Amino acid sequence: MPGFADSFWSGDYAGGLGVLFGKLQQGVIENQQILQISKLRADAEDAYGQRLATIPPGAEKPGGFGRDDGASVRKAFDGLKKEMDDAGKNHRKVADNIRQLVISPFSKWCEAHEERIINSHDDLQAQIKSHDKQAEVVKKLRSQYFNKCRLVEDLEEETKFIQVPAPGTPSSATAPLATPGAAATAAPEIKLPEPEDPEDDEPMEIGDLFYQPAEVKKMLAHMLETIPLGEVKVAILGTYQNVSTGENIVNFIQEHLGATSISHAERIGQDLVTHGFLRLVGSVGNTFANSSKLHYQWRPKTFQFTGKPEKPVQKAVKALENGDTVESPTMAYVGDYLGGLLTNQHPGETPGDRLRREASEADERYKAGVKKLDLMRCALEESMMEHLKFMERCELDRLKAIKAVILDLSGAISNVIPSIQATVDNMLLYQETIQPLGDLRYMLESYRTGSYVPKVVTYESYYNSVDEQTFGVDLEARARADRKRVPIIITSILTYLDHHYPDLEGDEARRGIWLVDVPLAATHHLRNAINTGKAIPKESLATYEIPIVASVLKLYLLELPDSLVSSHKYEIIKTVYTTHGTEGEEKQRLAVIQNTLGSLPLTNIATLDAITTHFTRLIELTSADDAYVTALSHSLSSCILRPRVESSLTQHERHAYRLVRDLFAHKEQIFGELKRASTLNSGRARAVSTDESQRRAFVEARNRAVIGAARSRPSSPAPSSRHRREVSTDGGNRFPIQTSPTSGSPRGSRYRPSSLEVPGGASSLDRDQKLDSEVETPRVSGEPEPFTHHESEESTPATPTAGLEKSNSLTRKSQAGGGSTRFPRKGANLVRSAAGGPKRDSLSMGGSFEEERPAGVSLTDRPYDD
Repeated sequence: MPGFADSFWSGDYAGGLGVLFGKLQQGVIENQQILQISKLRADAEDAYGQRLATIPPGAEKPGGFGRDDGASVRKAFDGLKKEMDDAGKNHRKVADNIRQLVISPFSKWCEAHEERIINSHDDLQAQIKSHDKQAEVVKKLRSQYFNKCRLVEDLEEETKFIQVPAPGTPSSATAPLATPGAAATAAPEIKLPEPEDPEDDEPMEIGDLFYQPAEVKKMLAHMLETIPLGEVKVAILGTYQNVSTGENIVNFIQEHLGATSISHAERIGQDLVTHGFLRLVGSVGNTFANSSKLHYQWRPKTFQFTGKPEKPVQKAVKALENGDTVESPTMAYVGDYLGGLLTNQHPGETPGDRLRREASEADERYKAGVKKLDLMRCALEESMMEHLKFMERCELDRLKAIKAVILDLSGAISNVIPSIQATVDNMLLYQETIQPLGDLRYMLESYRTGSYVPKVVTYESYYNSVDEQTFGVDLEARARADRKRVPIIITSILTYLDHHYPDLEGDEARRGIWLVDVPLAATHHLRNAINTGKAIPKESLATYEIPIVASVLKLYLLELPDSLVSSHKYEIIKTVYTTHGTEGEEKQRLAVIQNTLGSLPLTNIATLDAITTHFTRLIELTSADDAYVTALSHSLSSCILRPRVESSLTQHERHAYRLVRDLFAHKEQIFGELKRASTLNSGRARAVSTDESQRRAFVEARNRAVIGAARSRPSSPAPSSRHRREVSTDGGNRFPIQTSPTSGSPRGSRYRPSSLEVPGGASSLDRDQKLDSEVETPRVSGEPEPFTHHESEESTPATPTAGLEKSNSLTRKSQAGGGSTRFPRKGANLVRSAAGGPKRDSLSMGGSFEEERPAGVSLTDRPYDD
């Protein structure tokens, strides 16, 4: 049965959590109802007891039984009054028991339960808001990055059509400046084109925080009103208006913007300089510092942005010999121009260089934003996984608590008042009908929103490169980048597991690594370590336990943009199992499955065959029972086939699980037919990936192929005998999957052990390498070789491995009178063998292994033909 951690996921994260917390809030109200009914029953018992206590005094009348002191009738009457009083005490005791044993502890528990739900809701809501805000920032950064790249391309296109002036023609840029004495010549004016700033409406980063334009406007207006403004005279350059010292600005930032230190305040001031609100005057550079000797002028952009009136700028004055002053517009311009040169961080930068620099800076901001978003998404998913598991335990505890409350309530009544035993029996009957697991299952079946299928936000390079990321990238694009038919990450993990299966003790431990509930944080830790777009180093996987390595493979398949068997085929698979799902229709069902899988891209088929071969070998060699195959199929079903949109109808369908079972049961038949069909119809067009993120790379590759074909075309008009690249030149090895050895295969005569054997020495490896070198056509396989083990020559005589018993998939030397050496156990805290009884082992434990034994896996893969 799926739990909360695999049932309340949605594309925006908030939808599934909204449904869950709605049901949890409903549980809080149910707790209050249980408390209310208990309080009402206690009040009723108390009132009834008090009324019973008033009966004996009220029954006394003068002239009655008081006159007959020794009469038996009076004793009977006194006994009756005593019984009435005792009955009142008993009912008041019932009320006290209900308040002490039920109401008081359960009310405290309900308050704690409600507080836990509110804390989880607030925590997840805050993280989702932060994630959504960062996602919006990433979208805007992506838009800015693409706009900058387009501007660079437009500038490069325009420069191609600019005519270069003749050598003797003076250009406007090199024309001499007018002399000061020329009366008719206007003041020199140098203007650079100011492109429209696309960030006017974008959030601004000031002091490690993002502010909306309205917030920045309010903050700057407050600064202009609070910080003292003055003027500063600079030699030659003139007088600058609206100037504040760096010390005053830092004091304001610490008092009103919450800066924790001077360095933090200086970073905020530097951001104001970077955004063009301040500039340094009287010194070279544009660096902000906390100093009373450094003066910063508030630029006109600040006053325009805030709507505050700007003080009129006084023109520069020139001292005359007689002490009089006259206004000089030329000096004012030259002062502003020289001041701009002093504060310019990139002097001599051309508009083209500036655009390219801005595009590069936008690219870096976009990359940083995507990485930050991915880290926030991983943290959010980890937090959601923990909170969902915690909420599941809380809800189960709540249901158990209600059951215990009803039991305590009935006990408080039944222990004191036997006369109401029938009512108590009914209450016991009611509490026995409560099934916490059944209610939890009903909640999951009725309100489940979706399984855990993470949606990865990948970095979309403007030039369509996937070299820096592995997870979340289209399978065919990843294989193309690896130049392999099967992505390197899949073959590396399967090879690693084949190498380390012998290190686990017993078949139960080997099978169990695929069913262990690995914490998502551990899986994400390994994912972040290998999410580089490059081959996985062996030492990267060796530092993690084997179940974590297996879990990261399932996470990789879940994070693919589309399932291994495309979601476009889901309705076909659904129709197949609806029409031919009975046991007697395997032939028709397998035929349709073969045709459906045959229309997938070759990368998907090769990857599916590699994974299926690995698991069928594991099932066969460890003698797995049907219960394990069922659990494994359920675990892998969402990795192999998922619907395009998960709904309430698809959540209860088991077509993906049945497809996995058929792939395990009829693997040789399905992929054997696919290989023969692919060999006969090698020229048939293959299905292409639906991922549009690599469209430009595909178009460029096609154009290069067309240009190369045009250059190498023979001069004769006779048709060429060249083949298209989709057509295999070796005829027999067109299909890139080695499903099973056949009699006609060139490897039919090679040594191929049928058991889990690892070559015992270098001689066997040399023999395999020699046989590999004798085969003309390289072996193409999408799956790793099985992990195998040779018996030592001294232990047992050479016998065919085909005769091994299923109950113990490989013989164990540890019999009476013989010693054995076990493999060291790894990942004991995650994978454990069943306690008690002899352990089945698919590896013979005879013989001793050296520290550096030769590798037992030989994996080759055909380069991707591009």
